[in-house]
Amino acid sequence: QVQLVQSGGGSVQSGGSLRLSCTTSGLRFGAYAMGWFRQAPGKEREGISCITVGNTTYYAHSMEGRFTISRDNAKNTVYLQMNSLKPEDTAMYYCATACFPQGTTIRALSVAHWGQGTQVTVSS
Repeated sequence: QVQLVQSGGGSVQSGGSLRLSCTTSGLRFGAYAMGWFRQAPGKEREGISCITVGNTTYYAHSMEGRFTISRDNAKNTVYLQMNSLKPEDTAMYYCATACFPQGTTIRALSVAHWGQGTQVTVSS
């Protein structure tokens, strides 16, 4: 059974930082590109970043510079370091397998597995 368990969300003031983690089980982590997505209330899900099996990283154009994705294959974990957070970053954040870059955006394959989501709230 594939599981993606997220941790690290919470509340922070504008300009603050958070690091999200996503630990997987039940799959061969090193064989998957891993990604982060978010969805704010009333908005569509948007891709943030994707890291390939070869550690190549991709970011949605609007996310570059503040967010950093990384992975630790020994721990079956992918991370998202978020700096200089803004109130508009408030959303539910999700990790997923099987992501890919498409133009200036990040997409997930329809067969992707998803984490349970973690709330990030940024206050002004």
